[in-house]
Amino acid sequence: MCLICLTFCKVINANEKQPPLRRIECLQMRIRQIMQNSVESFINVLESYRGRDKVIRTLCYGSQLVGGLLAGKSSQSSLGKRLLLFSAQLSDCRTTLRLFDDLSMLAYSTSYGLGASEEDALVRWMSILNNVADQLYYPCEHIAWAADAELIQTKSDKWWVLSTGLWGISLILSILRSIRSIQILKSKAQTCQRSASADSRMAHCVREEVCSQTAVLRRQIRGEVFSILSSLADLSNAVHWMPPGFLWAGRFPPWLVGLMGTTSSLIGLLQMSSGDQGACS
Repeated sequence: MCLICLTFCKVINANEKQPPLRRIECLQMRIRQIMQNSVESFINVLESYRGRDKVIRTLCYGSQLVGGLLAGKSSQSSLGKRLLLFSAQLSDCRTTLRLFDDLSMLAYSTSYGLGASEEDALVRWMSILNNVADQLYYPCEHIAWAADAELIQTKSDKWWVLSTGLWGISLILSILRSIRSIQILKSKAQTCQRSASADSRMAHCVREEVCSQTAVLRRQIRGEVFSILSSLADLSNAVHWMPPGFLWAGRFPPWLVGLMGTTSSLIGLLQMSSGDQGACS
């Protein structure tokens, strides 16, 4: 929204010296161009599996958030009930689509291997354990799904609990890995700043390169912070879906589950489309 506002301001400032009619025509053309670019970007997101999953996830939790709020205000709210049903259908849709994620996850885990390219041992081992938890998550969820669909003769409860537990472990490892990565990135950024300030005779092109490196590191730090916030929001829901008696399991109302999931989903969409640039001060 802020980006759109800034764009509008630039358009207005660029055309304020033109005749009023011409200025309005230019503004309309720019608005149409912005809307066309936005629609094309959204279509490109939907064309990819990961992008479509993020959109479905956002709609799923957003519907649960609004439906939960409406149903909480009035138990007779038909719109709230329909939104909650719509959210449940989208959740089932995502579960079914994840039946085909095992091989892609295996390919990623295999390509990462033992993380020989990682500089830090803690990041490497947390990433390996994270990949193991993610890899085990999928077959457990598939078994639970097949049991609910009565394709196999077994109780799904224990498999849902196991898959949710693996998801929670993966989220915890992801949070710890991001915290460690932030520490490393901050150390690198401070080193760059010290090297730039220590030598005042540094060539202008070299100083610009150091400044650019610092900006990249700051952007990576922001990305890790967003990842932590997203994982924390998902972790709160993962605990909620554990058996009663475990921390706050089962205590979240539908709207709060929707709020946590919507927060995580919006962060995911932001990270997918983010093009913000760091600054060098």
